[in-house]
Amino acid sequence: MSIRKKGLERNGTHTEVLPSVWLRTFTPSSKWPDKDEFLDVVYWLKQIVGLLLGLAWGLVPLKGVLGIAIYFVINAVLAYLYSAVFQGVDMDDFGGIWDLIKEGLMTALAGFLVSSPSLLLCLCSCVPL
Repeated sequence: MSIRKKGLERNGTHTEVLPSVWLRTFTPSSKWPDKDEFLDVVYWLKQIVGLLLGLAWGLVPLKGVLGIAIYFVINAVLAYLYSAVFQGVDMDDFGGIWDLIKEGLMTALAGFLVSSPSLLLCLCSCVPL
């Protein structure tokens, strides 16, 4: 699989064809010329993290304000580490660190809040499914 290819536009100038978004997601220091693509990646990674943390909190079981506070801290730290350290993007290009942390935060919280009690209900239920 070729990571970078050179293309020829109709007007004769050379352009670089970037690898797929999927490949750039897991490649360190990738180029993100389209800011919306990077924000979409951050959004969907947060959704996955929210569901996984919800399932983990359901297994532990970690409940209440402490569980939600720890979720927010982990979500913010992972968003920062992925954006600044792994991808090495300039935060100001995306509106600053707070905009990247807020990207998809509430919908990820909804997935977290639904997955945790759902797992607890399945594990603790006496009724066969």
